[in-house]
Amino acid sequence: MVYKFRLLSDEVDDFRRDIEIDSDSTFIELHKAILESVNYPDDQMTSFFICNDRWIKEVEITREDMGSMSEEDNYVMDETVIGDLVEEEKQKLMYVFDPLGDRVFYMELSKIEFGKDIDVPVCTKSIGEAPAQVLNFDELMSKTPAAAAISDDINEDFYGSDSYNDDDLDPEGYDMGSISDMSSIDDIY
Repeated sequence: MVYKFRLLSDEVDDFRRDIEIDSDSTFIELHKAILESVNYPDDQMTSFFICNDRWIKEVEITREDMGSMSEEDNYVMDETVIGDLVEEEKQKLMYVFDPLGDRVFYMELSKIEFGKDIDVPVCTKSIGEAPAQVLNFDELMSKTPAAAAISDDINEDFYGSDSYNDDDLDPEGYDMGSISDMSSIDDIY
């Protein structure tokens, strides 16, 4: 069987990739086909998630064996056949391409072609530029208006106003007594 996956991004409106792959291929082969279709280097700890109809992550397929001690099954890309976990058209998946930024491609099994085989995965449709694989957080923060506002707040006086005056504080309202007035530490509590 040949699976046809469609990839979309919530970061780039006109981005789309359609990839055909044999259902007997492993997730590592799908991973490599995705990277090739978007021209990303293979230097991130990517993973796939099988999702429900509301895009809630249910099963993770990792790049490397993480050695989990949980009772749940651990799936590794180079050992897991796609057809073992994905069996129905419209099945939703996520491909995490930037794990630190938690950025993903949304995937859907758009079509299953029975009675066909394909030796090598192929990108059959490529529309738009892919988002950057990893974000430069310093650059992102300097260009974001909210980040500029946060930076201005940090540079302000600690109390939030340049006009703060120590004389405005009424020390009588905060009489806590002194430690020397207490006979033991237990009196504090």
